[in-house]
Amino acid sequence: MFRLESALRALLFIFSSTCAWYSGYLLAELIPDVHLSSAVYTIQSIGERPILKAPAPKRQKCDHWSPCSPNTYAYRLLSGGGKNKFAKICFEDELLIGEKTGNVGSGINIAIVNYVTGKVIATRYFAMHEGENSGPMTEFIQGAPEKSLLFMVTHDDGSSRLKENAKKAIEALGSKEIRNMRFRSSWVFLAAKGFKLPAGIQREKINHSDNAKNRYSGWPAEIQIEGCVPKESS
Repeated sequence: MFRLESALRALLFIFSSTCAWYSGYLLAELIPDVHLSSAVYTIQSIGERPILKAPAPKRQKCDHWSPCSPNTYAYRLLSGGGKNKFAKICFEDELLIGEKTGNVGSGINIAIVNYVTGKVIATRYFAMHEGENSGPMTEFIQGAPEKSLLFMVTHDDGSSRLKENAKKAIEALGSKEIRNMRFRSSWVFLAAKGFKLPAGIQREKINHSDNAKNRYSGWPAEIQIEGCVPKESS
């Protein structure tokens, strides 16, 4: 009995081996003759193929989210916020006033641009917490030539020593908030001299210091306006 079982097991082993060999033979005949190195290279190349990515968004003038049309000027005004966040005035992607240009200061910062050519005429800042700078600022504003764009932004205090003549000069340019200025109010203003800006354009914004709401200790959050000023029709 034991010999019979052994013989059957041997026959079963031989039969299984024969079937396995024959299956391998058939598989080799059916698969095309491809070199192993080629197969390995194909597998590796799958992992090396570049992954398609969406292109990075194109940077716009003055860091706008969307571009201005070719027949307009791009602008962006940013008030100061805190001791180390200085005010900025950007026009046509050029920083007219800011920390990098080294011409920003505490008080009211002003840039005057020729509306026709888009060229900068002058930039200055006027301290309003100390000194007598309200008069010189009034003369600077009133001295802007016709067809000028005037950009104004505050950093720190822009109101303590602001006199009536200066307020009237800024009001004459269309400001609605200059008389609402308080100690350390964040204020930005775009004005036109000798021509009118289109309705709906961002021109002015103000944010007052409030200890219960201030972003910085003793300082309100910075504010900004931006937009596109249509160029003069030729």
